[in-house]
Amino acid sequence: MGRTSLTKNLSPRHLQLRATLFRRWKTRGLKPGARIESQNEIVKLSDFSLITVMKTLKDLESEGVIRRQVGKGSYLVTTPWAELYWRIGFFYNRDIVGGGIFDNAFYTRMVVAIEKGVVSDGHEFVLGSFTHETMPINLWDALDAVIVTGITDETKILGLTETTSQVSLIDLFPDALPFHSFRLDFTTPFMDMFKGFLGKPYKYLYLDSEILSREQAVRRKGFHDAHQAINPDAEISIITVNQEVGFDDTDELLAAITEFKPDVVCGYVHRNWRDLIQTQFSHNIEVYGYVLDSEKPGFVVKTAEWMDQVLPEVYEHLANRQSTKEHSVYPAKFVH
Repeated sequence: MGRTSLTKNLSPRHLQLRATLFRRWKTRGLKPGARIESQNEIVKLSDFSLITVMKTLKDLESEGVIRRQVGKGSYLVTTPWAELYWRIGFFYNRDIVGGGIFDNAFYTRMVVAIEKGVVSDGHEFVLGSFTHETMPINLWDALDAVIVTGITDETKILGLTETTSQVSLIDLFPDALPFHSFRLDFTTPFMDMFKGFLGKPYKYLYLDSEILSREQAVRRKGFHDAHQAINPDAEISIITVNQEVGFDDTDELLAAITEFKPDVVCGYVHRNWRDLIQTQFSHNIEVYGYVLDSEKPGFVVKTAEWMDQVLPEVYEHLANRQSTKEHSVYPAKFVH
């Protein structure tokens, strides 16, 4: 409990303890009638003295927030911390977003969609970031829920289990973490792509990401599965690219296209590469990347529709404050 008192606070100690207890009970999802800790348990769990604990509990009892029964324990009567709105945070991994989040069209669209949805629903939106090495647990503890994206195989994920905030994950299906995960389905649009060119001797170049993650592997498998299911005779090739921090270095990409001569380039396509590819080579090349709300061809996700799925489920889990290991999938669409 002591860890939830995160910043230097000049208010009286009994008011600090009051805020700490409210935060703890709110995070645990306690309802009226629930049993709370005894004064001795609170002393052991926190850095507050017995005198401060006794005064705080006495004040809460006189206000009708708790009820204490000798020999039976203490119980909640009301939940005064209940708010009409929640503080919802969206946090991205700045180690993999080259140049900052607003230089990345994909993440910018995601931020705008989540912020619009959260604020329209009457809640507060907070934008932040983390790194492979460090997650802002103190800040997360001050929020009701955090939506996290950009976790890769390099990310130390222990912080996810330490925060008192409700955690949801974007583009990650963790085996060992008890969190609700939301990911995008690209296997179906891959199948639609191969179906669209059946009967044509097309060659496909898939751009896989150097940034290794569960989602990156799932997308690559989706491409393979669609190829095998729809047109296994089609010639394919796969190269790795860094679409986040290495997108200016296109020598290997252009060399691969020159050598393989694909009719279709798809996958992790940086927004600057589409025009480069289509103007650099004399033969026609179809280019399909992972995009949000785009009018251009690609594997398109409509963020407003996606958030209509994500946010109600985030709110639902906030109602009971219980971590649940669930997976939700939203289908992208192939736009030709």
